[in-house]
Amino acid sequence: MKIDIGISDANREQLAGELSVLLADTFTLYLKTHNFHWNVSGPMFQVLHLMFEQQYNELWIATDAVAERIRTLGHHAPASYAAFGRLSSISDTDGAPPAKEMIKLLVEGHEALIRTARKIIPIANDAGDESSADLATQRLQIHEKTAWMLRMMLEE
Repeated sequence: MKIDIGISDANREQLAGELSVLLADTFTLYLKTHNFHWNVSGPMFQVLHLMFEQQYNELWIATDAVAERIRTLGHHAPASYAAFGRLSSISDTDGAPPAKEMIKLLVEGHEALIRTARKIIPIANDAGDESSADLATQRLQIHEKTAWMLRMMLEE
């Protein structure tokens, strides 16, 4: 059935593409954060283990919201490691770096997501897609706050 929600086919396609990058970045950061939750060690273990768990749970929930928005726009959400690897601006981290390096890598991941979400907002606004703009704005706020909190852990 044809979608008639007041957003042109071309704009819906462009937005679905941009949201697919947001989904890939979110899933990649979810995996990285979960890896660090499992593998963190050292004197900050308890604090980081619990904090990383909160963060990966939030990221997991976000993947569903982003994927469902892509579907709402009439496109298929990417859903494979291969697709996420092609789309994501966040690199994988194998193994278990030291705790402070984990924090630094997560700051970089959240900052990448901030840039991805920030790019979506004007595109969505230009297309008259308040829902995608709102979703991107919510993601932007969450990642800015998380990056700030992680950065504060690196200060001496």
